[in-house]
Amino acid sequence: MDLKEKLVSSFMAFENKIDVDAPVHQIRNEAIKIFETEGFPSKKDEAWKYTSLNSVLKQDYSVFPKQESALDYKDVKPYFIHDIDAYKIIFIDGKYSSHLSQTTHEGIDVCLMSSALTKPKYRLVIENYFNKIATKDGLTSLNTAFSQEGAFIHIPKNKLVQKPIQIIHFSTGNESALMLQPRNLIVVDENSHVQIIERHQSLTDNPVLTNSVTEIFANKRAIVDYYKIQNDNQNASLIDNTFVNQKQESHCSVHTFSFGGKLTRNNLNFFQKGERIDSTLNGITIIGDKQHVDHNTLVHHIEPNCESHQDYKGIFGDSSTGVFNGKVIVNKEAQKTNAFQSNNNILLSDKATINSKPQLEIFADDVKCSHGCTIGQLDESAMFYLRSRGIPQKEAKALLMYAFSNNVLDTVKIPEVKTRINKLIATKLGVNIGFNL
Repeated sequence: MDLKEKLVSSFMAFENKIDVDAPVHQIRNEAIKIFETEGFPSKKDEAWKYTSLNSVLKQDYSVFPKQESALDYKDVKPYFIHDIDAYKIIFIDGKYSSHLSQTTHEGIDVCLMSSALTKPKYRLVIENYFNKIATKDGLTSLNTAFSQEGAFIHIPKNKLVQKPIQIIHFSTGNESALMLQPRNLIVVDENSHVQIIERHQSLTDNPVLTNSVTEIFANKRAIVDYYKIQNDNQNASLIDNTFVNQKQESHCSVHTFSFGGKLTRNNLNFFQKGERIDSTLNGITIIGDKQHVDHNTLVHHIEPNCESHQDYKGIFGDSSTGVFNGKVIVNKEAQKTNAFQSNNNILLSDKATINSKPQLEIFADDVKCSHGCTIGQLDESAMFYLRSRGIPQKEAKALLMYAFSNNVLDTVKIPEVKTRINKLIATKLGVNIGFNL
């Protein structure tokens, strides 16, 4: 039995365990039918032309963990941004960990998806927002079919969330191979502001495949800052599907920092449904060995007078592979649009590969839109200049790479996150530089 057959057959057992009267019961049933028809994507699909899932899908994954796992704080402390006060929603092998988490219902809801899907008081939010912007492709529908646990965040209007929210998924290795399918729903109402940090972390060398879906709704004049830290083990793979729906005058930014994992695919989709919207999509990728990171982005400008900014930097060593497939669509009605898209890459090895495909589809005539891509190596003259000033080659190389990624880090609004990313970059480059950009 291959993985697709195993998942389809497991769905009946999953349905028998949960509340069939939940408002998403019918949505789940329709989703599994879509997955049964679509299956997993292959390189025959244009959007997956440069990314194959064959090596990931051959594992015999456990769909449901056989036993619950517990972790002590000391075991996971390094993966928290622990020098800031934050709400925490922590999952271990897909199960909620209450003793590691800090949730709240005081003026805002920072809690569990399983509660939101079953409790009557959340029904209106679920009916209005759940599965409303997620696409109906095979992988997203698979997550929808098995949607049960994840983070549920609802920020009512006129709320400034005083501290960031950390969402962390740990896998322990109790299963020989494990597949996780977390589902997050984030609704930020009018005039509210929230900062969220997300991480998926394997604590084992056993294979882990995470198929994650996050829906974010930024209503009028809402501000959402989202940070994804991806620095996982060599046998951990992540397919991250994020959908962002913005209303007028909202500001939403998603920063993706990809430093590790066997295969990472980031599907990031923005839909601008109002005027004077600002969308920011930034990313830094630094990988080596045979690692693979694929950024697939979409910004759909539907209304006039909006902006979007995409800036992705990649540093690829050894036999690693990077992919950037970014699309900007500007509707005929979306006049006065300002859209910027940039993908710049450095190859540190003759065996490293980058496939970059920036795209613009413009149907309006009064717009400012630009896109660009660069692929090259480190500047030899700059290296010579630094070496001539007494800086060793390794540190000089690291300085140039820090400078290369500097403008992306400049847009990080949480100082502690910026400090952590600087340390991760230094670790990836094998140096210790005593300053923050």
